Formats: sequence, C-alpha cells, structure tokens
Amino acid sequence: MQPIKHASSINRTANWRVLIYGKPGVGKTSAIRNLRGKTLVLDLDDSSKVLAGLPDIDVQPFNRQHPSDEWKDFLTGLRARLEGYDNLVIDNVSAFEKDWFIEQGRNSKNGIRNELQDYSGWTNYFARIMTTIFMDAPINVLVTAWENTRDVTAESGQSFSQYAPAIRDSVRDGLLGLTDVVGRVMVNPKTGGRGVILDGSDAIFAKNRIDGRKSTAIEKLFEFGGEVSEPSDRESPVRSVGHDEAAVSKSKQS
Repeated sequence: MQPIKHASSINRTANWRVLIYGKPGVGKTSAIRNLRGKTLVLDLDDSSKVLAGLPDIDVQPFNRQHPSDEWKDFLTGLRARLEGYDNLVIDNVSAFEKDWFIEQGRNSKNGIRNELQDYSGWTNYFARIMTTIFMDAPINVLVTAWENTRDVTAESGQSFSQYAPAIRDSVRDGLLGLTDVVGRVMVNPKTGGRGVILDGSDAIFAKNRIDGRKSTAIEKLFEFGGEVSEPSDRESPVRSVGHDEAAVSKSKQS
C-alpha cells in the first residue's frame, strides 16, 4: 500500500477532474479558452472550430466512424502523449456514446440494430476508458457532455424537470463519482450571460468538492482554490432552479 498522508498535505486544486454539461451551443467548448496553461483537446464531436487561433491549445482529431480504434490509439502511451500539457479536455462524451453504439450496430448480425450485449459492454468499456484517463493523466482533466432533461415526480407529489449529463445512467453515476466538480452550464435568456451551477439538488446533477462556490460565471470556472464554505441545507428543486438562474444572470457573456 502507499504511505499514509496527512490531510493537511492534500492539495485540493492539483490535477482536478471537472465535468460540465449543457445544451448544445451554451458554450461548453468555448469554455476551454479559459483554461490556464497548455491544453490538449480530444475532439470527439468536431466542435473545435470555436477554438481557432488560440495559441496554447492543440486539438487531437477523432475519427467518429471508428471510435474504438481511435480510443485504443489515444490511450496507448497516454502519459507520454500528455507530456508538456497542463490540461486534457475530452469533448464530448455524449457524442462518443452515440458513435460507439452506431459502430456496434454496424458490427451486429443485421448491420444496424444494437444487440443486448452491447449495453453491458458499453458500461464496462466506458468505465475502463474514463478510469484510465482519470487515474493515469498527471494533469487537469475537463470532460464535457450534452444535457439530458426528464420529468420527475418527488415523493411529495411535486413534479419538476431534472437536468443531468446526457450519458446512459449505467455509466453516468460512476463517472460523476470520480469527478471533483460537476457543473451545469446555463445561458440567461435576458442578459446572454453564461454561468455554471455547481450546487447539486434533486433537480440538477452538480457538485463541487474543491472550493465553496455554488455557482460561477463560466469565465471564472477554473479559478479554483477559494475558501471552502460549510454546505447549506438543500433547497427544494423549484427554489434551487430559481436561485441558480439568478446567479447566472450575474455572469456577462465573454
């Protein structure tokens, strides 16, 4: 076993793991420009054009027709591949999930439809990939995903919309468990300001175990290291969403 270390020696902001999610077009890929240092982007959904001209960002193209082979190549010698970089971005896992199932469908008996074993296979396959990245990448890791919305009825009978990263439930919770920060990216329709909700509730999948922020302007998302505040009692889903939207209105569009 590794040597025991005192909690006072733990650096909360070293090699963080962050996942942000939101509707297409809310600025998830654009948020990469706010990362400090040199960044490598694994472009899983061909959205890297918004990063054109930025001097400290390199983009690794990804062949969406053959995602399994592409991931095998990328993970081979991962540490050597990441040498000289401060950040790795996986953009975005929702697109990768869709492409992987399409690939498996092409390899099925009828050449179209996914077979039952594909779903259990995806759970194990995705877990291996993300665990390898999170455990072996000696730098910061940012993961992006689309947003999934579903209607939920609480035990009290109250109905509300629930927002979560758009990946299958079987892999989502495991990924979020490995992640230090999970944030929902929102755009205020009145101001156009973009913000990130970091405080989880029954309505929103979110968490922040690095610092005490509950929401932030997207430009300041990666400015970790503030004082940790005591967690407050969770609000009801309706009140929480209202509070979150108010916080986003304070963010100004870059």
